[in-house]
Amino acid sequence: MSKELSFVLDQISREKGISRTTLISAIESGLISAAKKNFNGKENIGLKINPKTGNVEIFEIKTVVETVTNSETEIAYEDIKEKYPDYEIGDTLNLPLQIKDFGRIAAQTAKQIIIQKVKDAERNIIFEEYKDKVGHIISGNVLRKEKNIYYISIGKTEGILMQKDTLPTEIIKRGDSIRAYLAEVRQTSKGPGLILSRTDPNFVVGLFKMEVPEIQDGTVVIKGIAREPGERTKIAVLSNDPAVDAVGACVGMKGTRVQAIVRELKGERIDIIPWSEDKRIFIARALTPAIVDRVGLNEDEKTAMVIADDQQLSLAIGKKGQNIKLVTKLTGWEIDVISETEYSSIKMEEADRHFNEAFKKNPK
Repeated sequence: MSKELSFVLDQISREKGISRTTLISAIESGLISAAKKNFNGKENIGLKINPKTGNVEIFEIKTVVETVTNSETEIAYEDIKEKYPDYEIGDTLNLPLQIKDFGRIAAQTAKQIIIQKVKDAERNIIFEEYKDKVGHIISGNVLRKEKNIYYISIGKTEGILMQKDTLPTEIIKRGDSIRAYLAEVRQTSKGPGLILSRTDPNFVVGLFKMEVPEIQDGTVVIKGIAREPGERTKIAVLSNDPAVDAVGACVGMKGTRVQAIVRELKGERIDIIPWSEDKRIFIARALTPAIVDRVGLNEDEKTAMVIADDQQLSLAIGKKGQNIKLVTKLTGWEIDVISETEYSSIKMEEADRHFNEAFKKNPK
């Protein structure tokens, strides 16, 4: 039995990546449960496995006493003093039991518990491996789709990508290689659950970190991001080195870096905004592709009034107000955009009102 057990330990350790010590602990726990069952549920049964040889020792644990009051858990000093001269009253003695007393049912029970313990240990290893990867981009292959959930093969485990967390323009098929943002790792009864997303704004942040060395080394910093998955992303960047252009670094030579990200996002448009401490300048830049010159701020209410050329108004607002929504998310300011014509009309109305008020006071 010791050779067989030692072989199993080595095999499982290699295949599952679980340490021999962890396996021995799991097997001891499984075997002792079976041993207690085999010995009519006695609780004072102990078991040890030699980690080098795989030999299993089963023993009955008894306390050495002068007068036995419970024969199940106690043994008289007079009965053991010759065979175990080093033991005294009050000591705990392990009395060997025969392994052959293990029957078929006990062995099957031990096997089931061992399998469960190994699964638990394997799940814990996977959880420990991936819990520190939350917030990173990981790659895998699509295994299947069930009820609007894609199951992604990642190493020795599976990730879960909900249909709602995929891009509206992409078609995902079985066998496809896919990258996604690891949003969460959950411990479940079936093992660690890796929750993935391709719509999270941090997915775009992760892609820029992978494509732009200046972001990886901290030369360029991402100051903010706003995203409408599958449609448009606005990302604000700042360079810590005056010699490095933050926007240029993100775009790359001939646009290679940003184009690689756009391809991953299935054509999602990306506006790379140079960040500024001056809120007027930052808001004006964030309104790209529109070009605006005048931005008024209400610091108390954190609102902004933007005056755009009539021809730039639709660009500033965007289709269904998308551009304004993204700028609001990116800057944290509520923004209202009006055209030059509307602004001139308001100014004329204000002038007329002031004139009428002045005329009423002094009609002559």
